[in-house]
Order: sequence, then structure tokens, then C-alpha cells
Amino acid sequence: MPKHILLVDDDDLMRRSLTFGLEQAGYRLSSAENAEDALALSRRDPPDLVLLDIGLPGMDGLDALRHFKAQLGVPVIFLTARRREFDEVLGLELGADDYLTKPVNLDLVTAHVKAVLRRSEPQGSVLPQVSPVVVGDLVLDPTAHTVTIGGRPVELRPREFNLLHTLALQPNAVISTDDLLANVWGAEFIGQPQVVYVHIRWLRQKIEADPDQPRRIITVHGIGYKLTPQGS
Repeated sequence: MPKHILLVDDDDLMRRSLTFGLEQAGYRLSSAENAEDALALSRRDPPDLVLLDIGLPGMDGLDALRHFKAQLGVPVIFLTARRREFDEVLGLELGADDYLTKPVNLDLVTAHVKAVLRRSEPQGSVLPQVSPVVVGDLVLDPTAHTVTIGGRPVELRPREFNLLHTLALQPNAVISTDDLLANVWGAEFIGQPQVVYVHIRWLRQKIEADPDQPRRIITVHGIGYKLTPQGS
């Protein structure tokens, strides 16, 4: 299974470039344009490594580093345009595993990612287990990457699985289309709601008794979608 990298940067061009390059190198990428979205995404889909910009809007990278280390304990590589030595020293003292100054070279980033992942690879330990999510008769197991409804297995593509997982973590709560885009596809997809519409339609075809009259995934017009429990 490819290593999962979470890229957090408010530069859209940087996100697109690094996402494409690292995916070509064999990694699975998620991205966010701010620390708050990144932390929410990481709780749903824990990364193996975080590429983290320091100068983020809202919560900055130094504060985000503390949260990533406390909540996930995953390696973090700082990406920053700041050249002050203070930031580098402070970041490493707070627990960052590496530090790269922008503009970055893709080959250099890839080499650092490989090195940090290699250093952080657990020796003789098992992968962490994530508890299944239960919404009525729907059971989603993130560790096994399986979904069952009333005990019947449902085959989902990776994006469909991640979309359902995001909805299942907050049953009965309306999640906006933009939040679904940011959490499932990455911040660079904001403004492309048709991506969500298509995947919701595909998901309904697999989990609804009648996809034309859905009872599980409910549309809240003008806002987004919510997952409602069915069965028991």
C-alpha cells in the first residue's frame, strides 16, 4: 500500500505541483490549504507523513506541528518561504523531522520524504487500528477498508469510500459541498462541486435501496449532504 502524504500549503500552484510529482513517485496524496482543514482530514484519514508550510492563514505551521505530533505522532517536514534561522531552530526543537526552504525542487522533496519515512519506519510493530464507524446498519471499517450494510459487503472505489467515511464520521450533520471537496479531494478542488455530485450519485447507486429516492445520503439543497442512519 502506498504511503499517505498530507500536504498543507496555501499556495495552490505549489499544492498542484507537489501533489502531481509525489503521486508520480508512487505516494498517495491528500492536501489542504490551511491547518484546520488538514487536522480534520488527518483524523479521518491518518497520513504517514505531513509536508507542512509554516506561513499558513489562521493557525500557523508551528502551532499545527504541535497538534500533529500530539494527535498522530507522524513525521513532519516543514516547507517555508521564511529564511530566518530562528524558524528552523524553533521548528526542529518543537519536533519537526526535517526542514526545506522554498522554492523547493521536486527531486529534493522526494529524497527528503523517502529519508524521513525510512527513519520513522517502525521496527517490528503492527499498523495502528482504527475503530469501525457504525451508522445504523452501515459499518465502515477504515483499517480493513470495507463497508457492509446489514452484514452485506459493499464494494466502493477509494474516493467513494473516503466520501462515505467523511459523512459517516458526523451522522445526521450537514456537511457542505466545499468541506467535502477539501476533505476528500483536496483544497485545489474547491469550486468544482460537480465532482461531489457525481460521486454522491455513484455512492447512492451502491448503498441505497432506491437511488432515485435516497434515504441514507440526504441532499440539503444549497448546503451539502448528510448521512442518516437506517436499519439497526
